[in-house]
Amino acid sequence: MSQEANPKEKKERMSLLGLVCSTRRLGNSELLIKEVSSRLTTPHQLNLLRLPQFDIRPCKACYACLEEGRCRQEDDLATVLDALCQADALIVATPTYFLGPQASLKTLLDRGLSFYGRADTLWGKPAVGAAVAGIPGKEGYAKLGMESFLKFLLAEIRASGVFYGALPGEIFQEEDNLNRMEELAAALEGRRSEPSGFCPVCGGDTFRFLSSSRIRCMLCSNEGEAEGTANGISIDVRPEEHQMFTNQKTALDHADWLRGMKDRFRAKKRELLSLTGEYKDMGNWIQPE
Repeated sequence: MSQEANPKEKKERMSLLGLVCSTRRLGNSELLIKEVSSRLTTPHQLNLLRLPQFDIRPCKACYACLEEGRCRQEDDLATVLDALCQADALIVATPTYFLGPQASLKTLLDRGLSFYGRADTLWGKPAVGAAVAGIPGKEGYAKLGMESFLKFLLAEIRASGVFYGALPGEIFQEEDNLNRMEELAAALEGRRSEPSGFCPVCGGDTFRFLSSSRIRCMLCSNEGEAEGTANGISIDVRPEEHQMFTNQKTALDHADWLRGMKDRFRAKKRELLSLTGEYKDMGNWIQPE
């Protein structure tokens, strides 16, 4: 699909942001995003952001972003958030490192309290995601980690999947991979019917069995029941009282709950110090050189 256009035409196109969570140029994560983009029928401009190139520092847990609307740290977070907000739709692709998503994605998610300040822009943004693993069945929680990022980004996950391929370009050698790339493109454009067998609260498909039938969704953390049927597995999960991203109100309510943590800490500070004070000087700290 040609993406050359004059400025007026570009404004009329969908802005698609591909978040590449890999340092490898023309690696499978980058290639997958570009292939999904090429399968879209909607006129669009593909913009790419290689997340590991950006300076995203660890969260300091100061809650300043909740009170002031922006993080106090001087790094590239604002640049990345601007790109996410300006996009009309998102594709996120991460390689699997040690059975999990590449670290830059989790580091960005750890700064996710800053997402609440842009909830009006981020809420419901259509998104699809992919986890790429070199060995079939060895993706671990990479897909779940990627989905968690998109959920707390307040996006609408329309589809996600795991793609297998170790060497750059190998993802194009498997027909299943190509079929699922088409499914991601169709889902992003709303051309795909709703799948079955997923969590009815959040759409997740990763569960922890708490008993023979009791389950907890590992994406939204709600509990319910799983039952085998003639057509597969029936999943019945119900939202509990404290939700984080099931709708825009629950997301903003969770942000308010977090803001209240500082007031609760001030009220209990003396009590808590009496419990923690004796541990202050325990142990020898190894310092960076």
